[in-house]
Amino acid sequence: MTQAWIKLVPDDAAQSVTAQSTEAGDLLVATCLAAAANGDCNALFDLGVAYSTGSHGVDCDLIEAHKWFNLAAVGGHEEAAHCRADVSDEMTAREIAEAQRRAREWLRSGRAAA
Repeated sequence: MTQAWIKLVPDDAAQSVTAQSTEAGDLLVATCLAAAANGDCNALFDLGVAYSTGSHGVDCDLIEAHKWFNLAAVGGHEEAAHCRADVSDEMTAREIAEAQRRAREWLRSGRAAA
């Protein structure tokens, strides 16, 4: 198995987003990050799924999962709102607050054009 580093630099982002790929399937995360930077709600949702399940080369991280589900829900993705609620049931109030802070930071950075 080879490791590849994929560096994404969205046009409207101040900083680059880096994703580590260990298999061909891990490109989903890199592709979703690029699409999410342009406000694609389905990509935001897919990132939430990846982080909530620890799949596609990312570790399970409920804070990140909540962030992505929250951003997708704000963009109108109905299933994301349900997934955000499910993830919230497994989180502390501090973890939810951190996820919300990260979502606001993502929006402030100009990475979502939607």
